[in-house]
Amino acid sequence: MSAEKKKYNLVTVILRIIPIQFKSAPWNCLIENTLGIMNGLSFTLAVVATQRLFDVISKAAAGKAGFLDCVIPLLLLAAVTFGQQIINGVQNFHGIGILLPKSSGRLTALIHKKLRRIDPVYFEDTDFLDDLNKAREGIRAITMFCMIVFVCVSFYGVYFLSIGVYLFRLKPMLIITLLLAFIPALSAQAVNVRVFTRLEEQSAPLRREYEYYQKAICDREYFKETRILGAFSFFYHLFEDTMKLLTEKVWKAERKTALLQLLLDFTAFVGMALSAYMLFRATMSGEITVGMFAAVFAALGQIFAIMQEIVTQHIGNMNRDMGKVVNFIRLLDMPERTGTEGETDFARGVAAKDISFTYPGRDKPAIKNVSLEIAEGETIAIVGENGAGKSTLVRLLTGIYRPSEGKVFIGGLDTAVASPASVYKGVSGVFQKYQRYKMTLKENVAISDVSAEAGAEKIHSVLSEADFEMGDIKLDDMLSPEFGGIDLSGGQWQRIAIARGLYRVNGFIVLDEPTSAIDPIEETKIYKQFEQLAKGKCAVVVTHRLGSAKLAHRIVVMDGGEIVDIGTHEELMSHPGKYATMWEKQAQWYERAEDCVPAQLPV
Repeated sequence: MSAEKKKYNLVTVILRIIPIQFKSAPWNCLIENTLGIMNGLSFTLAVVATQRLFDVISKAAAGKAGFLDCVIPLLLLAAVTFGQQIINGVQNFHGIGILLPKSSGRLTALIHKKLRRIDPVYFEDTDFLDDLNKAREGIRAITMFCMIVFVCVSFYGVYFLSIGVYLFRLKPMLIITLLLAFIPALSAQAVNVRVFTRLEEQSAPLRREYEYYQKAICDREYFKETRILGAFSFFYHLFEDTMKLLTEKVWKAERKTALLQLLLDFTAFVGMALSAYMLFRATMSGEITVGMFAAVFAALGQIFAIMQEIVTQHIGNMNRDMGKVVNFIRLLDMPERTGTEGETDFARGVAAKDISFTYPGRDKPAIKNVSLEIAEGETIAIVGENGAGKSTLVRLLTGIYRPSEGKVFIGGLDTAVASPASVYKGVSGVFQKYQRYKMTLKENVAISDVSAEAGAEKIHSVLSEADFEMGDIKLDDMLSPEFGGIDLSGGQWQRIAIARGLYRVNGFIVLDEPTSAIDPIEETKIYKQFEQLAKGKCAVVVTHRLGSAKLAHRIVVMDGGEIVDIGTHEELMSHPGKYATMWEKQAQWYERAEDCVPAQLPV
């Protein structure tokens, strides 16, 4: 998305987003434009009604018309003015109160569906995360952008077309004067487009930073550590510095556009003065009536005010939002991860053949020339030091990432050509960074099968297999203090994460260091249970505790993104190597820990 960005001009953007807007809320868009047309016509009708009223009053003053002749034009002007206010109020309420929230919600759903189809590897790319932040900013902006387009076409377009015909019939030169006042203003806004598009490009990374610092200051996930360690001031200063830098960029852009606004105001003043002079000359020469002069003179102020409103407010807002809307479109235009449908057959196992993988924006591969086969009914353990490539290999073996080189086959399906849904079907896992969903216990466990009614018996079964003690907790209890529920310990949450992985129907299951908050004795107990549950399936265990790895049929030792050894515990210990060295180090840790346990005091 960020490597080679396509350019979008205003016309291209409008042509892209209008169909999207209509699709998100078709009837509301139709209502909004209908109200705009009625509103535009009402403004012109008000000018015509004003002219007729003043003409009749002039005749009445000259004794050529009576009181009753003035009543009808007066009532007509009152009716048009009243109707104008009603239509304007309804349009404002409908646009801001109904169309905007309804469309924003559906556009949010659209962007989420798009993210579901994007290759997950993009989420490792910093540039993509910046672009995603900008695209999310565009969710509300795109609706406001479309509403401005609707207003400019249905309301202002109809108004200027009808009032233009009226003015042209009075004096053609008035139209030219209005255009001369309007064109320089549009030119100034063309400069604003570049200013605010550049501002949005520069602001997104800073916005992501200050949002993170703000979260570190006050989010529930962070506040205990930041308070106890006295880190509040550290994060606050980072937040403050980032906000100052962002504000400075905004100020420079605003200052530049303010100078252009002065030029716009001066141009509008000259145009209006010239129009008023021409109108006065036409009246004095008898080309137009006094009523026409009064109506058009009153309308001139309104016309120039509307022109300034279009250029400075609406077109100005479009310029400000242009960058956000463009990033929304860029996200929609991103290539999607697709593939052919197929069925996994885990009797064929899981295989990686000469695979390599490099994360976006990095030169060094995280996985290099790895080949591995997992047979049905086999459990392998993957061990290695931090940064060895264990988790990356798991993401490749489960099809989350596609290898840069080589092939991965899951149940006979090639992850490079098979659809994600086909690849993921029958695959389950519990990962080190598991999620604590702010939902009920039942939903936390059965989240992989929300389409079917989650059976309480099966949920209780997998919770028991994960060694989760229910106690007084019920399946319908909310696991979130923020939503009036309860909170759990880290160990309890990990057991729920394990139960969640076990609940999903699978032929291939992965445990990627999910037991870091559980003591070694409990961890061994869970892995022994997992050994029973994994029978007849392809299974992978990633662990930093080598004692648990002994439960696997084979142990894969990784270092620097490569498999440096593979075999059973006994085979790996029978010769010098990475595994034997790691085993000796961990054995020393346990021995030292035992030395530190104080002897029992005599009674």
